[in-house]
Amino acid sequence: MTEKPVQRRLAAIAIADVVGYSRLMEADETGTLAVLKQRRTAILEPTVRAHAGRIVKVMGDGVLIEFASAVNAVKAALELQSKFAETNETLPENRRIVLRIGINLGDVIGEGSDLYGDGVNIAARLEGLAEPGGVCVSDKVHAELRGKIDAFFEDAGEQQLKNIATPVRVYRHCVGVQRVAAPALALPDKPSIAVLPFQNMSGDPEQEYFADGIAEDIITALSKLRWFFVIARNSTFGYKGKAPDVRQVARDLGVRYVLEGSVRKSGDRLRVTSQLIDARSGSHVWAERYDRSVTDLFAVQDEITENVVASIESQVFAAEHLRTRNRPTESLDAWGCVIQAMPHVWTWAAHDTETGIVLLKRAITLDPGYARANSLLAWAYAARAHLGKADPVRELETAHAIARKAIEQDGEDSWAHLAMGYVHMVSRRFEPAVAALSEAVGRNPSFAFAHMILGSALAYGGKPIEGLEQLALATRLSPRDHVEAAILSTAGLCHLMAGRYSQAVDLERRAVQLRPNFGTAWRTLAAAAGLAGDPQTGSAALAEARRLQPNLSIAWVQTYHPIVGLDDRERYIDGLRKAGLPE
Repeated sequence: MTEKPVQRRLAAIAIADVVGYSRLMEADETGTLAVLKQRRTAILEPTVRAHAGRIVKVMGDGVLIEFASAVNAVKAALELQSKFAETNETLPENRRIVLRIGINLGDVIGEGSDLYGDGVNIAARLEGLAEPGGVCVSDKVHAELRGKIDAFFEDAGEQQLKNIATPVRVYRHCVGVQRVAAPALALPDKPSIAVLPFQNMSGDPEQEYFADGIAEDIITALSKLRWFFVIARNSTFGYKGKAPDVRQVARDLGVRYVLEGSVRKSGDRLRVTSQLIDARSGSHVWAERYDRSVTDLFAVQDEITENVVASIESQVFAAEHLRTRNRPTESLDAWGCVIQAMPHVWTWAAHDTETGIVLLKRAITLDPGYARANSLLAWAYAARAHLGKADPVRELETAHAIARKAIEQDGEDSWAHLAMGYVHMVSRRFEPAVAALSEAVGRNPSFAFAHMILGSALAYGGKPIEGLEQLALATRLSPRDHVEAAILSTAGLCHLMAGRYSQAVDLERRAVQLRPNFGTAWRTLAAAAGLAGDPQTGSAALAEARRLQPNLSIAWVQTYHPIVGLDDRERYIDGLRKAGLPE
């Protein structure tokens, strides 16, 4: 018998989902269902028909829609968001129906009236990345919009989507926000600067880390000066591979000055160019080119940093320029290992952590006195304990000894105090954790990541509102990082500890969609969903958490989870029990 051929076609797929559905149902199940039905009849169905779309299926609080045109799909999505927002104006905050919408253009498989395939799966992942009330589209959709629709979509960079092999470049739109009308962040009351990633001009992709390392070290050196407001690396590196207008960069990030540059490494020679731009006027404040031996790299970084400080704030330079000097090691190879390890250290994913440990051990072999390498290695060992991937007692003892060594080697380095604070946090030592992390942000007020970890420690210690305040500081220091998985997950933890379970579910769900192997976020999502009365989400999240941490159990949480207060920990455990976690 001849099998019926698979029916494939190209389609624009839109998936919409209700934000905080569990919370709405918990508050008023009958009323919520009635409002959803009314919105579907009065807004959703006529809007889809008007743009030649087809509702494929309704899935509880979600809907899958097919369009023949990507432009029509986006126009329909924007109209839906606008109409929903208008209708919500007459409702109290806790009764409003708000959508997230994801749209992808891709190959789909038709089976009866239903659709399957990666074209649908990617749209589902994009929906999770959209802001409440916003629309998120793939690069394929965005390419179709040029010149055909009057709406600005912000480039959110490439995202690794769950169960999708190839990263997808993502663009976001929030209803009513146009590029020309986007409100500028207020300038801080001290000199403010963003250091863009330096361009790799060598033609060798393997040297990309080298250019990134130079920009990263300059950011760190400038951050040591409390008189400066320095945007975090995660935000500025969002412009990597682009040629952005520096005035728009300054507007997006809320700074006055932008530093950009390029690096060409050939053999043992190095050419570095850099220029400082006053974004208010668009004029060059200072520019320089350095032709040196590769062994002079650290001296070049120092000179660039000192020239920036001297050009912006001569009095600060005169008083503090020695603090900008940045010679973490005499070994360029050790420095290179650390720079390559850093992207693997902060992910809370077991595979990345192991890769980072290998690189950091190599750096320490090359230079045993390298404080930054020891700081990051201490962090990595503590992360293994946090993830439940090794014996927590042994890992934390090792991590504490290495962090103490890093502080002895360079007590001025905020990274050493960050590592020690993280070790204390995972060890359930609240007061030492807050003290060490406060020391880290005291030595480097622009250290966005340290503010975020301090927020985590405060949440684990039963002070979630103070934790959210630290997250607000982290977000201002890294404005383009507001959807990064770690910040979302930390915010979710704060809301869970504050008893706001539905908000925690929404935030943790977005965090794991951005980073599918984020073990601690899956754990918190399972607990939050259990407490929110959403057993389906809780069970699915728990399955992922146990895939990543097979030894996860009630006993493990009772003994090793960082939550300090017994009552808070029991509440967290209650959520995990409701999600199905065994003793």
